[in-house]
Amino acid sequence: MRVLNPLRVQMHLDGGSATLYYDRKKLAPTDVVLPRIAQSINMYGLAVVNQFALGGVPLVNHAQAIAQSRSKMRSLQLLSAHGIDIPATVMARDAAHLKEMVGLVGGVPVLVKLLQGQENHGVMVCESLQSLEAALEAVLGLGHNLVMQEYVKSTSQDVRVLVVGGKAVAAVRRRPRPGRLAHTLIKGARLEAMELSPGQRATAEKATRLVGLEVAAVDLLDIQGQLKVFEVNSSPALPEMEAVTGMDLATPIIIRAEELVAGAEPVSMPDLLPPRGIPAPGLPSSPAPRRKKSSRTPTSGAGGA
Repeated sequence: MRVLNPLRVQMHLDGGSATLYYDRKKLAPTDVVLPRIAQSINMYGLAVVNQFALGGVPLVNHAQAIAQSRSKMRSLQLLSAHGIDIPATVMARDAAHLKEMVGLVGGVPVLVKLLQGQENHGVMVCESLQSLEAALEAVLGLGHNLVMQEYVKSTSQDVRVLVVGGKAVAAVRRRPRPGRLAHTLIKGARLEAMELSPGQRATAEKATRLVGLEVAAVDLLDIQGQLKVFEVNSSPALPEMEAVTGMDLATPIIIRAEELVAGAEPVSMPDLLPPRGIPAPGLPSSPAPRRKKSSRTPTSGAGGA
């Protein structure tokens, strides 16, 4: 496997071919790409991912699906249009407008997300009007495309589900720290491993399929059995989930990448994978067969996420 910094990739198009260079040297043939594109280089990074697709290289996540997942309101609109329940949501370009519209999402507590162009992505759980006012004052004038969502804490579960190849493979329950602006809800939150209900599993898998992702983390609220998806993340953080669940979550992703290379159907994955180093029933103990005599290498796009 080779890790590439997308910003060091150069692209060439001439109407008949799509060529990639790395530090001005032509890239060797590649079997498959696992994109991990940071928000700060979103536009250029996705162009690189798309260039690989034009060259016929299989992608674990396609550029269009990644872009769709990162357009939070468009993603929610897509899910809602296809029967996936979502939390009440308000989007505004000015933080002051959100303060006036808190009643539209059922009042506090609320989830506030700051999307500043392509650079910053912050989230905060506000449990009172005072903390909401303080949060909005802190970000007033700093960001655009602010999103405020219903966040029912006392009677709900905040669940993150990792979906790979259309199947939910792991899940954690999150308890975010109120009043703290973090890069994502997973940062600074207390995590607990959990068993998924059939409804939670089906909802996460359907949401991932609708957005068009092979690998995704689906964030949902389970409000006394009523499931609401509030985000689909195309570049999920794995270390925190692995630490809590004791599972090797990279292996299912690698297996799915191998399947895409071979053009195979997804293997059957158990509900929860065993700890690292212990083969799971139904999972091959070695990687899926690769193309014979292939000189290509898998490529992972770097840049954080």
